[in-house]
Amino acid sequence: MPMIIFKRRLLFWLIRAYLKKWGKVIVFSFLAGLVIFFILFYTSSILIRLIPTQKNETIGIVGFYTTDSLPSFITNKIADGLTTVDSKGNIKPDLAKSWVISDKGHTYTFKLDSNRTFSDGHHLTSTDVNYNFSGVSVERPNSYTISFHLKEIYSPFLVTVSRPIFRNSYVGTGKFRISNVQLNGNFLETITLVDNSNRFNTEKYIFYSNPDVLKTAFLLGEINKMTMLPDTQYENYNFANFPNDTVTRNIQYYKLVTLFYNTQDSVLSDNQFRDALGYAIQDNFSQGKRAYLPYPPGVWYYNTTLIPKTQDITHAKLLIEASGQKVSTLDIKTLSQYYTTAQEVAADFAKLGIKTKIEQVDSIPSKFQIYLGEISLPKDPDQYTLWHEKQPDNISLLIDKRIDEYLEQGRQTIDQSKRQTIYNNFQKYLSDREPATFLYFPYSYTVTRK
Repeated sequence: MPMIIFKRRLLFWLIRAYLKKWGKVIVFSFLAGLVIFFILFYTSSILIRLIPTQKNETIGIVGFYTTDSLPSFITNKIADGLTTVDSKGNIKPDLAKSWVISDKGHTYTFKLDSNRTFSDGHHLTSTDVNYNFSGVSVERPNSYTISFHLKEIYSPFLVTVSRPIFRNSYVGTGKFRISNVQLNGNFLETITLVDNSNRFNTEKYIFYSNPDVLKTAFLLGEINKMTMLPDTQYENYNFANFPNDTVTRNIQYYKLVTLFYNTQDSVLSDNQFRDALGYAIQDNFSQGKRAYLPYPPGVWYYNTTLIPKTQDITHAKLLIEASGQKVSTLDIKTLSQYYTTAQEVAADFAKLGIKTKIEQVDSIPSKFQIYLGEISLPKDPDQYTLWHEKQPDNISLLIDKRIDEYLEQGRQTIDQSKRQTIYNNFQKYLSDREPATFLYFPYSYTVTRK
């Protein structure tokens, strides 16, 4: 028993001696640890945000592209222009923080944003603005000022200088930079972009020959995202029904699927007959958002006062009767991707008692009655090249002096309110003449694996 008491006293003395020597250190360490714990607890969310996140996307897209013909949604990630255009068609500053139009519309002087740099660290100056325009002379008074002197007034010029500016092989001022390019001959196989503010954030684009090959690559796990898809079908399946896939639908307002009439054709030269065909077209297409004018809705130059030519078979038949045309068949030449649309149009014409022969073509045919293709819409209301009598891209071969006059005035008028009036009139007379029926802005789809 005394031995046990002795051991207990010895243990007590040892603990007391240890605490006497190290007690302050232990208490201080405990309190310090407690303080650090609470600091980390309350600041953890901030610290997490400071740690660079890693996001590696491998994106598939269909098409044959070169380094000189990159898709605009890629170039817009790596470079900027002097100006930018918003969804309503308004011009906004970008690399240029301001501008002045003088000399009655012949001179455009831009003041550059002195804080902008390229992805390689090079500071932006006026010598880096390397647009090469025909009929335009350039003056650089100082490092942050550049003037363009136009021989002819050209009101879309502010939109023209929204084109991306590059230096030294696609070095731009955008959020991303190109880190790697792989080619197959002259065509791109892959291109990899890196976020300038976070090198762990990358986007690798892989280019495929057709949608079926792209969709197969997605199913095999070669890519985790598909973009610019015309549809979401794969054999008997729909990607929208896959539980681990997210599908986003976009409207391509820069592209307009259009039915062009040959206005010099013996039958289609009749304005009333063309108008009748326009009234026969259905009001909805599954492939895109229905269009009635050659501009996307919502832009400042869209004519909101015009009543859309919705389907009216009774009125269409009355117009055909008034035209005196006795037509039993029509020919449509269509791009292959719009063959289904051509079949739907043929079904609409059948309601007028007109049969339709459909032929697939690879490009705009030199001879046709009706051509089903597409228009690439500019970011400016100027459509001079599409409808003016003297232009080679006037697909419908339209000859109309009044429309020509509006097109000429539109590109020579600087004041936006006056331009709006001009293009409102242009749309009205174009709709009256019906050289084409505008069908829809096509949908595109993006599929992302979660």
